[in-house]
Amino acid sequence: MNTRLTRTLASVAFALAVLSALAFIGTGVTHMLDDGAVCVQTGFWANATLADHLPVGAGVESSSSAARLCQNSPSVGQRAADLGGELPWLLFASLALLLFSRLLRAVLLRGPFTEAVSRRLTVLGWFVAVGTPLAGLAVGWSQSWLVGSMAPIVGSGPTVSGSLVLILPGLAAVIMGKIMREGVRMREDLEGTI
Repeated sequence: MNTRLTRTLASVAFALAVLSALAFIGTGVTHMLDDGAVCVQTGFWANATLADHLPVGAGVESSSSAARLCQNSPSVGQRAADLGGELPWLLFASLALLLFSRLLRAVLLRGPFTEAVSRRLTVLGWFVAVGTPLAGLAVGWSQSWLVGSMAPIVGSGPTVSGSLVLILPGLAAVIMGKIMREGVRMREDLEGTI
Protein backbone atom coordinates (compact mmCIF):
# COMPACT_ATOMS: atom_id res chain seq x y z
CA MET A 1 0.00 0.00 0.00
CA ASN A 2 1.41 3.39 -0.98
CA THR A 3 0.87 5.45 2.16
CA ARG A 4 2.36 8.63 0.72
CA LEU A 5 -0.09 8.65 -2.18
CA THR A 6 -3.01 7.81 0.12
CA ARG A 7 -2.00 10.56 2.55
CA THR A 8 -1.73 13.05 -0.32
CA LEU A 9 -5.13 12.05 -1.72
CA ALA A 10 -6.71 12.34 1.73
CA SER A 11 -5.23 15.82 2.18
CA VAL A 12 -6.32 16.96 -1.29
CA ALA A 13 -9.84 15.59 -0.77
CA PHE A 14 -10.10 17.36 2.59
CA ALA A 15 -8.79 20.64 1.10
CA LEU A 16 -11.32 20.40 -1.75
CA ALA A 17 -14.09 19.68 0.78
CA VAL A 18 -13.15 22.81 2.71
CA LEU A 19 -12.99 24.88 -0.50
CA SER A 20 -16.41 23.59 -1.57
CA ALA A 21 -17.82 24.45 1.86
CA LEU A 22 -16.35 27.96 1.64
CA ALA A 23 -17.79 28.35 -1.87
CA PHE A 24 -21.16 27.18 -0.52
CA ILE A 25 -21.13 29.77 2.26
CA GLY A 26 -19.68 32.55 0.10
CA THR A 27 -22.13 31.98 -2.73
CA GLY A 28 -25.08 31.95 -0.35
CA VAL A 29 -24.07 35.14 1.48
CA THR A 30 -23.06 37.17 -1.57
CA HIS A 31 -26.07 36.10 -3.59
CA MET A 32 -28.57 36.95 -0.86
CA LEU A 33 -26.94 40.37 -0.36
CA ASP A 34 -26.89 41.08 -4.11
CA ASP A 35 -29.57 43.45 -5.38
CA GLY A 36 -29.28 42.59 -9.09
CA ALA A 37 -31.70 40.76 -11.34
CA VAL A 38 -32.40 37.05 -11.05
CA CYS A 39 -32.44 35.12 -14.32
CA VAL A 40 -33.46 31.59 -15.19
CA GLN A 41 -33.43 29.48 -18.34
CA THR A 42 -36.55 27.56 -19.33
CA GLY A 43 -37.18 25.20 -22.17
CA PHE A 44 -40.90 26.03 -22.30
CA TRP A 45 -40.80 28.16 -25.42
CA ALA A 46 -37.30 27.38 -26.69
CA ASN A 47 -38.68 25.85 -29.90
CA ALA A 48 -41.69 28.12 -30.29
CA THR A 49 -42.05 31.37 -32.16
CA LEU A 50 -44.17 33.61 -29.98
CA ALA A 51 -45.52 37.08 -30.48
CA ASP A 52 -44.38 40.10 -28.48
CA HIS A 53 -46.44 39.19 -25.43
CA LEU A 54 -45.00 36.24 -23.57
CA PRO A 55 -46.94 34.97 -20.53
CA VAL A 56 -44.75 36.59 -17.86
CA GLY A 57 -45.37 38.41 -14.59
CA ALA A 58 -44.89 42.10 -13.84
CA GLY A 59 -41.28 43.30 -13.89
CA VAL A 60 -40.04 40.24 -15.77
CA GLU A 61 -38.00 40.60 -18.94
CA SER A 62 -38.15 37.66 -21.31
CA SER A 63 -36.43 36.47 -24.42
CA SER A 64 -38.13 33.74 -26.41
CA SER A 65 -35.02 33.13 -28.51
CA ALA A 66 -32.89 32.40 -25.43
CA ALA A 67 -35.77 30.92 -23.41
CA ARG A 68 -34.62 33.19 -20.59
CA LEU A 69 -36.55 35.05 -17.91
CA CYS A 70 -35.10 37.84 -15.74
CA GLN A 71 -36.79 39.46 -12.72
CA ASN A 72 -35.34 42.94 -12.15
CA SER A 73 -36.51 43.33 -8.54
CA PRO A 74 -36.76 39.76 -7.23
CA SER A 75 -38.44 38.79 -4.00
CA VAL A 76 -36.53 37.03 -1.25
CA GLY A 77 -38.16 33.77 -2.31
CA GLN A 78 -37.04 34.23 -5.91
CA ARG A 79 -33.50 35.04 -4.81
CA ALA A 80 -33.46 31.95 -2.58
CA ALA A 81 -34.83 29.80 -5.41
CA ASP A 82 -32.10 31.13 -7.68
CA LEU A 83 -29.58 29.97 -5.08
CA GLY A 84 -31.16 26.53 -5.29
CA GLY A 85 -29.54 26.13 -8.69
CA GLU A 86 -26.03 26.23 -7.22
CA LEU A 87 -26.01 25.46 -3.52
CA PRO A 88 -27.24 21.82 -3.49
CA TRP A 89 -24.38 20.68 -5.74
CA LEU A 90 -21.78 22.63 -3.72
CA LEU A 91 -23.06 21.11 -0.50
CA PHE A 92 -23.16 17.63 -2.05
CA ALA A 93 -19.58 17.98 -3.34
CA SER A 94 -18.29 19.25 -0.03
CA LEU A 95 -19.85 16.43 1.99
CA ALA A 96 -18.87 13.72 -0.51
CA LEU A 97 -15.25 14.91 -0.50
CA LEU A 98 -15.26 15.04 3.30
CA LEU A 99 -16.55 11.45 3.49
CA PHE A 100 -13.93 10.37 0.93
CA SER A 101 -11.10 11.98 2.92
CA ARG A 102 -12.36 10.24 6.09
CA LEU A 103 -12.35 6.94 4.20
CA LEU A 104 -8.74 7.49 3.14
CA ARG A 105 -7.74 8.47 6.69
CA ALA A 106 -9.23 5.21 7.96
CA VAL A 107 -7.20 3.33 5.36
CA LEU A 108 -4.04 5.09 6.60
CA LEU A 109 -4.75 4.47 10.28
CA ARG A 110 -6.12 0.93 10.25
CA GLY A 111 -5.28 -0.58 6.87
CA PRO A 112 -7.48 -1.17 3.85
CA PHE A 113 -9.31 -4.34 4.91
CA THR A 114 -10.88 -3.37 8.22
CA GLU A 115 -14.37 -2.93 9.58
CA ALA A 116 -13.96 0.87 9.77
CA VAL A 117 -12.96 1.14 6.11
CA SER A 118 -15.80 -1.08 4.90
CA ARG A 119 -18.28 0.93 6.99
CA ARG A 120 -17.00 4.27 5.67
CA LEU A 121 -17.04 2.98 2.09
CA THR A 122 -20.66 1.91 2.54
CA VAL A 123 -21.61 5.30 4.02
CA LEU A 124 -19.90 7.13 1.15
CA GLY A 125 -21.65 4.89 -1.37
CA TRP A 126 -25.10 5.48 0.11
CA PHE A 127 -24.45 9.21 0.34
CA VAL A 128 -23.50 9.39 -3.35
CA ALA A 129 -26.29 7.07 -4.51
CA VAL A 130 -29.02 8.89 -2.58
CA GLY A 131 -27.53 12.40 -2.53
CA THR A 132 -27.16 12.69 -6.30
CA PRO A 133 -30.89 12.49 -7.11
CA LEU A 134 -31.78 14.54 -4.03
CA ALA A 135 -29.44 17.36 -5.03
CA GLY A 136 -30.73 17.15 -8.61
CA LEU A 137 -34.32 17.27 -7.36
CA ALA A 138 -33.58 20.30 -5.16
CA VAL A 139 -32.01 22.12 -8.13
CA GLY A 140 -34.83 21.14 -10.49
CA TRP A 141 -37.55 22.10 -8.01
CA SER A 142 -36.03 25.50 -7.23
CA GLN A 143 -35.55 26.32 -10.92
CA SER A 144 -39.09 25.17 -11.72
CA TRP A 145 -40.49 27.28 -8.89
CA LEU A 146 -38.45 30.27 -10.07
CA VAL A 147 -39.83 29.93 -13.61
CA GLY A 148 -43.35 29.56 -12.20
CA SER A 149 -42.94 32.70 -10.08
CA MET A 150 -41.94 34.73 -13.15
CA ALA A 151 -44.29 33.18 -15.69
CA PRO A 152 -47.23 31.54 -13.87
CA ILE A 153 -48.62 29.91 -16.99
CA VAL A 154 -45.25 28.39 -17.87
CA GLY A 155 -44.41 26.85 -14.48
CA SER A 156 -44.09 23.11 -14.36
CA GLY A 157 -43.68 20.46 -11.70
CA PRO A 158 -40.34 19.63 -10.16
CA THR A 159 -37.77 17.95 -12.33
CA VAL A 160 -34.41 16.35 -11.60
CA SER A 161 -31.60 18.55 -12.83
CA GLY A 162 -28.07 17.42 -13.52
CA SER A 163 -26.52 14.09 -14.32
CA LEU A 164 -27.54 11.02 -12.37
CA VAL A 165 -24.46 9.09 -13.48
CA LEU A 166 -23.04 9.06 -9.94
CA ILE A 167 -25.79 6.75 -8.70
CA LEU A 168 -24.08 3.69 -10.20
CA PRO A 169 -20.64 4.32 -8.64
CA GLY A 170 -22.42 5.03 -5.35
CA LEU A 171 -24.21 1.69 -5.48
CA ALA A 172 -20.95 -0.01 -6.49
CA ALA A 173 -19.28 1.47 -3.40
CA VAL A 174 -22.14 0.17 -1.22
CA ILE A 175 -21.70 -3.31 -2.68
CA MET A 176 -17.91 -3.19 -2.29
CA GLY A 177 -18.31 -2.05 1.32
CA LYS A 178 -20.58 -5.03 2.03
CA ILE A 179 -18.14 -7.42 0.33
CA MET A 180 -15.25 -5.95 2.32
CA ARG A 181 -17.22 -6.30 5.56
CA GLU A 182 -17.85 -9.98 4.86
CA GLY A 183 -14.16 -10.44 4.01
CA VAL A 184 -13.15 -8.81 7.29
CA ARG A 185 -15.53 -11.10 9.23
CA MET A 186 -14.22 -14.18 7.45
CA ARG A 187 -10.61 -13.16 8.21
CA GLU A 188 -11.47 -12.59 11.89
CA ASP A 189 -13.18 -15.99 12.05
CA LEU A 190 -10.17 -17.64 10.44
CA GLU A 191 -7.77 -15.92 12.82
CA GLY A 192 -9.94 -17.01 15.76
CA THR A 193 -9.85 -20.68 14.74
CA ILE A 194 -6.07 -20.81 14.20
